[in-house]
Amino acid sequence: MKIKLELFGASRDFSNKEFLEFNIKQKMEIKDFRKEVINYLDKNFKGNENFIKIVKNSVFCSEDNNIVSDDFKIIKNQKIGIIPPIGGG
Repeated sequence: MKIKLELFGASRDFSNKEFLEFNIKQKMEIKDFRKEVINYLDKNFKGNENFIKIVKNSVFCSEDNNIVSDDFKIIKNQKIGIIPPIGGG
């Protein structure tokens, strides 16, 4: 499956585009997708702790702009947004 992660706020520093694309092999929950994003950042930004902290503290939203829980299942090709905390909190 192809997941397009739309970047908002501080997460825009993760790419020179407004999104990242991930190919995942199976259905997964947001909590597992969060780990995929952290692994990407660890690999591509040499473990940048600030970027990793942003992902750990962010919420994700579905294609229809609803905030989703860590148990939300990604079951098809889709867009997911990452929304970092504003003002560091």
